[in-house]
Amino acid sequence: MAKFEFPRDHIQATIKHLTQAGAEYADIRCEQTLSEHLLVMDDDILPAQHDHQVGVAMRAFYQGQWGFAHTAVLTPESLQQTADTALSLAKSVSKLKTSPLQLCPVEPVQARYFSPWEIDPFTLPLEFKLEPLVWSLEALQGPNEIKRLMAYFDAHKRYKWFCSSNGSDIEQTFLECGAGFEVTAQKGNVVARRSYPNSHRGTLKQAGFECIKTLDLPSAAPTIQKEVLDLLDAPTIKPQQAPIVIDPTQAALQLHESCGHAAELDRALGYEMSFAGGSFLQPEHLGKLWYGSPLVNIVADATCAEGVGSFAYDDEGVPGQRVELVREGLFMGYLSSRQTASTLGLRSSGGAMRANGWSALPLIRMTNVNLEPGDASLEELIKDIDHGYLLSTNKSWSIDSLRLNFQFSTEIGWEIEKGKVGRMVRSPIYSGKTPEFWAQCSGIGGPADWQIWGIPNCGKGEPMQVIPTGHGSSYVRFENVQLGSAA
Repeated sequence: MAKFEFPRDHIQATIKHLTQAGAEYADIRCEQTLSEHLLVMDDDILPAQHDHQVGVAMRAFYQGQWGFAHTAVLTPESLQQTADTALSLAKSVSKLKTSPLQLCPVEPVQARYFSPWEIDPFTLPLEFKLEPLVWSLEALQGPNEIKRLMAYFDAHKRYKWFCSSNGSDIEQTFLECGAGFEVTAQKGNVVARRSYPNSHRGTLKQAGFECIKTLDLPSAAPTIQKEVLDLLDAPTIKPQQAPIVIDPTQAALQLHESCGHAAELDRALGYEMSFAGGSFLQPEHLGKLWYGSPLVNIVADATCAEGVGSFAYDDEGVPGQRVELVREGLFMGYLSSRQTASTLGLRSSGGAMRANGWSALPLIRMTNVNLEPGDASLEELIKDIDHGYLLSTNKSWSIDSLRLNFQFSTEIGWEIEKGKVGRMVRSPIYSGKTPEFWAQCSGIGGPADWQIWGIPNCGKGEPMQVIPTGHGSSYVRFENVQLGSAA
């Protein structure tokens, strides 16, 4: 992707125009994005999907209120008209006599940042990127029970230039890659699905094509084929309470749904209530509510290697940082913005504002919400379980609007009997209430098993913005969990 040359002089002049017209603060975010999506279904290679976008977003702050506008037409006249629209909207809102908003301060920064990568996928021939997908599906074919095969590849390259009236001038370039496959099998009325390396389009990392090579999709295909065929004859779980161990693939979604969204401060303040919901983690609970057991330490880390929620600066020019959400089981912090942090009386923003493109208003979004590793091996986590289950790879989820009551099913599970992993089980399901569930956390795997996963399709806002988030975890053990079967 050749970098688009934004009209810098005109952009800087537009910032000056906004402040001269009365804006107390203004920022402009220029973005260029390039995306590629490849999909192979059974024996068919579908046409590659490419998307290339360039545009500019503007925010104006006037008498304690925001105005926002955007444009893909970058002439001086269009830029000034867009700026006038943003400021006019802020002025209109200020007349409604709503309470003026306050913003936490942010230091002006001049910076350039590139996320690390070795192989840029946009420089590679299409057939080279398709090879691991095609080879994976060839290795999965054969048995009559195999009914559907899918393999996918995703790549995104994003360039952002942020400048503001307080003197910030920040350029960032990010590269993300991901791939995976899934296989569906059927015998009679029984249908089973297995995905690799994870469900929901595999995994996505802030890296180049080298991360696809390390996944080695074709080598994993025979194991996944055997598992999906074995699932067709595997028993289901009868309703019961038992200890469970969830692997890092499932822990990623558990963190995403029951902690990450719950810790978004705009939800806690009710800004998202009418569409995406709120949060049981209310401001009065900060520093007082026991979210989990003393083993539980959860952080929002925008500095995590390979995490798709990593960046040097967010879309308000706030540095990417590591924010404690839960410390030794105690709820300690939020994902926040300059505005919401000020509302809560915090000294600074947590740096969690991101937009999914040039035409979108920044929202509080998860960075990389990670469960810190413990010190146990998988063998140590299961050795004293007389009867329980090991669960892997999310299949479906449901959680209420306050991120409190949840139910998850996984593609596959195994019985644990007398401290040993035993026979396979099909479509296990578990449910709970978030603080009670995390209070039952009795063991966390060590750094050797810790992995970070990319969730490519986190949705929030109205209109909807879809953005990738990262989640890292090891194996996690929980006691007395309600179990059943989704089959």
